[in-house]
Amino acid sequence: MTKITLVTGGAKSGKSRHAEAIVQAQHGAAIYIATGQALDAEMAERISAHKAQRGTGWLTVEEPHDLRGALIRTDGQGTRLVDCMTLWLSNIFLAETEWQAALEDVLKTLAVQQSPVVLVTNEVGWGIVPMSEMGRRYRDASGVMNQRIAAIADTVVMVSCGLPLTLKG
Repeated sequence: MTKITLVTGGAKSGKSRHAEAIVQAQHGAAIYIATGQALDAEMAERISAHKAQRGTGWLTVEEPHDLRGALIRTDGQGTRLVDCMTLWLSNIFLAETEWQAALEDVLKTLAVQQSPVVLVTNEVGWGIVPMSEMGRRYRDASGVMNQRIAAIADTVVMVSCGLPLTLKG
């Protein structure tokens, strides 16, 4: 398996399911680094559905902010799935943390990982133009983040309608 794999696509495109299949095809432990937070009932239901979809056999690390730390702590323990980068970015935005510095820390950490990492992200810019200034800044930041990760990734896969298309690797 390649060291860094980025799986991207639109909402409900099948990207998480595809990323999970990549991880499950590997030998060794499967580690799910969850960046989402159950801040309301609907999100709690989404998280439960994702857990049920994965089934047993996954070690789950919940880390909405310190992705760098989660990657460092889990390196050498198995193949990691980070789901998802755009949720992580929104957490960084809402915490009013400098997103560019946080992203740079994650990129530097990814570059030195010994165990494979599969990252899931959304193509936010394919949707409607956000009405708020913060929404537009977030949309632009997610595009920059995706480009930066894709540049260092060994493999980049776009999923649409449940079908993967390899863009790199």
